[in-house]
Amino acid sequence: MATRTAALGLACLLALPTGVGGCASYDEVARVQSPSGKIDAVLVETNGGATTSFRYGVHLVASGSAPAAPNRVAVLDGATRNETAYGTNLVWRGPTLLVVEFLDAKSAKIERAVSEIGGARVVVAIEEGVRDPSAPAGGMLYNLHRNGRPK
Repeated sequence: MATRTAALGLACLLALPTGVGGCASYDEVARVQSPSGKIDAVLVETNGGATTSFRYGVHLVASGSAPAAPNRVAVLDGATRNETAYGTNLVWRGPTLLVVEFLDAKSAKIERAVSEIGGARVVVAIEEGVRDPSAPAGGMLYNLHRNGRPK
């Protein structure tokens, strides 16, 4: 993941003199293993800059695999976990049900409600209105770095 982020950063720097916009960070900020241990739910945070909201992609992958566009199952824009914390929480509620929890969002969309990963069918659901009082203020990547866990 660090290689992709570095490549995006280099592309952004090279694009600055030409005035080409659209650069954003793309960082894995959470990974939660399914009860079977065979599937990971991965949350990717995209930060387009100071004038945009954080955007979150939820991916389902074989355990240990990297997230990629084809395995994205949900996308959220401006999602929060409490009044000062951005992001979502990924919660497995059984071996085949993944719930994406958040307090509020500008938009939240399930792209694939049912996915097959490694022979297992996984259902993805969204639950709005869930407050996480323990989530620290700011974006999720910022808090990973602040807590000494850079990606």
